[in-house]
Amino acid sequence: MSTDYQQARVALGARLRELRTEAGITVRGLAATCGWAPSKVSKLENGKQTAAVADLDAWAIGVGRPETAVELKGRLAGLESTYRSWRRQLAGGHRAVQDALGAQHERTTVLRGISASVVPGIFQTPEYARAVLSNYAELHGAVRDVEDGVASRMRRQEGLYAREKRYKVLLWESALHVRICPPMVLADQLDRLMSVNGLSTVELGVIPLGADVRIAAGDDFWIHDDRLVIAESWHAEMWLDSPEDIVLYRKVWDALAVGAVTGRDAHRIIARARATLTPV
Repeated sequence: MSTDYQQARVALGARLRELRTEAGITVRGLAATCGWAPSKVSKLENGKQTAAVADLDAWAIGVGRPETAVELKGRLAGLESTYRSWRRQLAGGHRAVQDALGAQHERTTVLRGISASVVPGIFQTPEYARAVLSNYAELHGAVRDVEDGVASRMRRQEGLYAREKRYKVLLWESALHVRICPPMVLADQLDRLMSVNGLSTVELGVIPLGADVRIAAGDDFWIHDDRLVIAESWHAEMWLDSPEDIVLYRKVWDALAVGAVTGRDAHRIIARARATLTPV
């Protein structure tokens, strides 16, 4: 969990505790009013659990200060604008998540990104995207509207053909071999990857398995015009716009780019992976 996020969660918990103590209500008393276990009140106050919107409404009413619900939810919104859990995002469906990313892509002229385990969404075929979204949705227990998510992801690829845009993408060679989908789907995906490698808007770098690198692979991330970084982990996305964070992620990208091969060399690595699947 990011330090900034945890600090914000602790600050929200301190405000919740302040409201409770000002009202002269004990932990057990508030828990009884809200129908919770006392441990939930303690976890929320100590920044050990992220509050839901309904929790904040119940808290405000429980301490006799319903008007503070707006303030509390504003604090939560600020917290979640940086740290967006997949569970909460996918509760609204795949299309909402993909459309939010699409809106950022539309605003972006130069996109730098890196992916260690899958072919990036901007290059995916519909079948590959369907497999990726379905598998990760199952992980988080949110399998509805996968098709809408796929459609939104495909619309985002229109930017590949916009002359003013540039896609500078690094891909670890291992991602070319991950069987997150049936072999024929992966074969078609690698064919697609070889075709986009020739687009004037795309600078694709493949980091070979035996490459000398300054740092090891970490979480996938995307830098939008040096104004926003979207970093992904198993449980959340982080949307980071502080200058310090952007400088850090740009340094990581630049360091990894040194170990990548491009152009025909990248094409050969992709073709070699493709040849292991089925006859061309």
